[in-house]
Amino acid sequence: MKIVFASTQSQEQEICDLVRYIYSNIFPLYFTDDEISQFEQLKVLHISKKQFDEIGTLKDAFQVMTSIQTVISILESSHLNQQYSEVFNKNADNLNELGLFFPFEFEQFEAAKNMKPIMLSIYSKADNELLI
Repeated sequence: MKIVFASTQSQEQEICDLVRYIYSNIFPLYFTDDEISQFEQLKVLHISKKQFDEIGTLKDAFQVMTSIQTVISILESSHLNQQYSEVFNKNADNLNELGLFFPFEFEQFEAAKNMKPIMLSIYSKADNELLI
């Protein structure tokens, strides 16, 4: 007999928060609004109730959170170092294996960062929430 612990509601919320963070803080650093919109249509990192049921276990939920946090940490660094390529790609593979569609490799972000001029994005979080 094997005892398995189910993922908690707070873990599911944390995963959703991390996905929102990627869309609002990470993707705008590397991609245009049109590209990010396409990611939404392709359901990149989209999590449905069915996927939460498939993630299901405490261990899987922690793996998803850890993989997303690792990807975020690498992509938020001021310089994308090739030394992180293997770690990034391993975590991207983990996300795909756990049922989250993340079709990127490290080199895509490296190339995107070199090509994209700094712009405002509709996906970026507002600097302030009140306009006077």
